[in-house]
Amino acid sequence: MNIYGDRGNIIALQKRAQWRGIGVEVKNISLKDKLKAGEVDLFFFGGGQDQAQALVAKDLEESGKGKIIKEEIERGVPLLSICGGYQLLGEYYKPHDGPKLPGVNLFPVYTVASYDRMIGNIIVKLTDQLIVGFENHSGKTYLKEGGQPLGKVIKGFGNNGEDHTEGCIYKNAVGCYMHGSLLPKNPQFTDWFIQKVLDIKYGKKIKLSPLDDDLEIKAYQTAISRFG
Repeated sequence: MNIYGDRGNIIALQKRAQWRGIGVEVKNISLKDKLKAGEVDLFFFGGGQDQAQALVAKDLEESGKGKIIKEEIERGVPLLSICGGYQLLGEYYKPHDGPKLPGVNLFPVYTVASYDRMIGNIIVKLTDQLIVGFENHSGKTYLKEGGQPLGKVIKGFGNNGEDHTEGCIYKNAVGCYMHGSLLPKNPQFTDWFIQKVLDIKYGKKIKLSPLDDDLEIKAYQTAISRFG
């Protein structure tokens, strides 16, 4: 579950933490690997094709990892999931062929495969900021009653290309369709995740030291002006 440069999000988190003197250990959790409550400070779940999703959906249920992830999110542990990972954290994903893939039921959403390819640059308005990214998906995700979208689509398709919503947020967990350019293009959003990690891990507010983001901000502003 790591396509379209999704590992770029991990690198952005790792580097922005390390530049502040915060130690980071990246642990890959794969099929049949064990997951224990309390051993992870932040979850990242990338995208994947239908075949990989079927394997992962089965493993999440049989290994108990899905249950542990839900429990950890309930206590505030942050999570970022992209595309296929986002879909498997919902109620279900229905591919073109075969049965529904059961999800973890973390996000109140469900996804169905379509024949429409939703691809291109995307701009999303959050409560207090704009974020930019790149989407590439054919699955259409729909929020159930009570589901809170990550934001409103200003440019692009978002969850389904119909209702102008993108992603879903629950506590400190985020699911969306913006691939590996999301956090590198949005340093302020990256810092939001780092801040949440520290808040939960240490049980108190720890102020992040500022970084020289001149180049990142210029790239972000250029994307907003070019695609907005």
